[in-house]
Amino acid sequence: MAAATLRSAAAAAATRVRQGGGLRRLGTAAEAEREGGARWELSAAREYYDYRKSIYGDVTHRALLVDAVGTLVVPAQPTAQVYKNIGEKYGVTLSEDEILARYRRAYEQPWGRSRLRYVDDGRPFWQHIVTCSTGCSDLQYFEELYQYYMTEKAWKLCDPDAENVFKALRKAGVKTAVVSNFDTRLRPLLHVLKCDYWFDAVAVSAEVAAEKPNPTIFLKACELLGVKPEEAVHVGDDRRNDIWGARDAGCDAWLWGSDVHSFKEVAERIGVEVAK
Repeated sequence: MAAATLRSAAAAAATRVRQGGGLRRLGTAAEAEREGGARWELSAAREYYDYRKSIYGDVTHRALLVDAVGTLVVPAQPTAQVYKNIGEKYGVTLSEDEILARYRRAYEQPWGRSRLRYVDDGRPFWQHIVTCSTGCSDLQYFEELYQYYMTEKAWKLCDPDAENVFKALRKAGVKTAVVSNFDTRLRPLLHVLKCDYWFDAVAVSAEVAAEKPNPTIFLKACELLGVKPEEAVHVGDDRRNDIWGARDAGCDAWLWGSDVHSFKEVAERIGVEVAK
């Protein structure tokens, strides 16, 4: 954790141990436990930062790996809403809530056609998901949905300041890669969103033939960047796929939305300051 982040963490910890008017009062056992936890977290963060710094210097990681959907980008509109709005002209009558429930059931079920969900362009898998979610098997409907999710209007960046951060990271010598469970649309999608040049490499499951949390995809990203796994940190929003998978590969890992909340915070934890 960089100095700015440590100061932020220290301030947060101090806030948790102050009660009204700057005076500490006697609290409950639960409050005392939380205060102790905050102090322990700050101490552990300092120790880990010092440990990394002693090995790698001020910049604690040589590479940053980033998850795509849910971390770098998110759908611009709820998926069920898109499925319903486009599907109405094809006879889809289900409500958004019904579509969402059916989508989740279909997505969580094992995909029996292959060991990977996303093979090549992923059409068979996504056609299965769309049909199960909406009850509509019209190929024109599926193709319109499929093409929509290749366009700029279908997605938005999670962090609007990400571009400046990635420029600062690369200027500081930190290599960057996207690591994603996705089909072959990912590369053209990153280009459409004008963020493909932020990254030195892309490791996409449809090309690597391994899906997170399989360590293979993280190891491939490290190979593409020319770094050792222990020199990289991966940031993603899924504890199982991103955190456990990356750590199994030997990488450091931070959970998006919990350990870090912006790419500026990611950069500061690595030791790279980002200009305002």
